[in-house]
Amino acid sequence: MTLWDGARRTPSLLHGHSWTVYGVAWSPDGRLLASGGWDNAVRLWDTTTGEARQIFQDPDHIDTIFCGVAWSPDGKLLASASYQRGVQVWEVTTGTRRWVGWTDPPAWIRRVAWSPDGMCLASGGDDGSVCLWEASDGTLLEKLRGHRGIVMSVAWSPEGTRLASGGGGRDSGEIFVWEVQSGERPYTLNEVSAMINALAWGPTGAVLVSGGSDGRLRWWEVQSGQCVRVQEAHQGTVQSLKVSPDGSTLASCGEDGAIRLWDLESGEPLQTLRRDRPYERLDITGIRGLSDAQKASLRALGALEDRSVGGELPALPAERGMTT
Repeated sequence: MTLWDGARRTPSLLHGHSWTVYGVAWSPDGRLLASGGWDNAVRLWDTTTGEARQIFQDPDHIDTIFCGVAWSPDGKLLASASYQRGVQVWEVTTGTRRWVGWTDPPAWIRRVAWSPDGMCLASGGDDGSVCLWEASDGTLLEKLRGHRGIVMSVAWSPEGTRLASGGGGRDSGEIFVWEVQSGERPYTLNEVSAMINALAWGPTGAVLVSGGSDGRLRWWEVQSGQCVRVQEAHQGTVQSLKVSPDGSTLASCGEDGAIRLWDLESGEPLQTLRRDRPYERLDITGIRGLSDAQKASLRALGALEDRSVGGELPALPAERGMTT
């Protein structure tokens, strides 16, 4: 995993997971970082030392795939989604598993999210349902149905009375906004050509931002259901969205390995954080002997090309990994 200092744009690496890291979440006090891995491990990191302070593992299954993770508002509990192993909730101080919430039949649960008051936990999975769980003991309170495809993201509104869920199929996406107390779905935002992978509410609850498989961010006016802004954000799928504690900045993480910061109100880009790729800042302007496909691959790996410049330079040297 890569940890960024946004002010200095300097990354540091956290080593420990032996396979894919699918979800990360900061503790409410900002001192610990939780990560869910496909190696049967949920790790709690001390970001000042880079060491894993605790490791939670499924005691009943050695190959559990953990996905999204989420802290309770008081920082005492940590919830983890998993592949066919339910929602698992851990006590942070003791490292013990408090409860497991099972869907019937077991599903791939992608994301979990705590209500602002910490009394309820929401989850969304591949069975197309959104589940609401009692935070104290894992009792299934309600199962909200209606999605035609998988549910990739769930997000509580700031006041905690509404829940947004997003997902879809290969060629289309959908966003539902639920009234939690009644279980009704007053708002449906489904005029989207891409699957919805991530959701984040604005600080007032009037605006919802979605990130899709087409690499775009969309700002939605919830009351009217209108998309009021679209921004090209990433090459490939938008994987995650987070709003800063002061509600002014949106962070998006993409399949292209970049983290982009946005002014949440205006939608203007502020900063891009990215680890150096294999050909970062290599100038390929005018290089001859490369096909358009090869140039596109090099640009995706960090190379720069000024397409307004005419003429060609000698071919790239062999040690750069390309042949003429």
